[in-house]
Amino acid sequence: MKPRLSIIIPVYREAAFLSATLQSILDLTIPIPFEIIVSDGDLAQSTLAHLRSDTSIDSSQPIKGITSPKGRGAQLNRGANAAAGELFLFLHADTRLDQRGLDLMINAWQNHVDSLFCGAFDLHIDSEKKIFRMIERVASARSRLTKIPYGDQGIFMSRHLFEKIHGFPDVPIMEDVGMMSKVKKEAVKPIFIAHPISTSARRWKDQGIVFTSLRNWILICLYILGIPPRVLTKFY
Repeated sequence: MKPRLSIIIPVYREAAFLSATLQSILDLTIPIPFEIIVSDGDLAQSTLAHLRSDTSIDSSQPIKGITSPKGRGAQLNRGANAAAGELFLFLHADTRLDQRGLDLMINAWQNHVDSLFCGAFDLHIDSEKKIFRMIERVASARSRLTKIPYGDQGIFMSRHLFEKIHGFPDVPIMEDVGMMSKVKKEAVKPIFIAHPISTSARRWKDQGIVFTSLRNWILICLYILGIPPRVLTKFY
């Protein structure tokens, strides 16, 4: 049966996270036909090789591995080009969706199936530290105010809209901001689901909470001011 939902996951040396993310998806009750596409930006296919050797993942599941030039924008576009679904969910390798979030997303899409449709979830960072609750609230409020969610909020979009805006810009970073900026030009209002999607706290833990948060805000401001992503990637 042809999939109606395509879950597209870009990876680059993500073997440590991917199996758990895939299993969390397969544990959900997905009420429509679906597929999972893993788009590997590593020429050595290290993550795909790990996936093929991982006996904990049922080989009969609808998981497709493809290769792509490195860069999240290119990898997401390559994944979308290989997808057969009518609804795309772009998911980071360390981000997990629960049953409630899945049901809310599918219900929202089915109510707008003939329209230019997109949206994202509220953000949850997988840590008990209280400072992350503030970061989550700011991120959710910012995305609603600007109508530009980030990729770790689980952006979803109808195939029709994705093709109309020609997908993600082929840039090394800020591909999520670039795509949602194109959505705004189409006067499409994203739907924000008031339910969190959970992403790993590893970036903040590895690089420091204050530094990571400030750097992200500065990079966004510089991008909006017109600094090319190829320049900004030096500071990412």
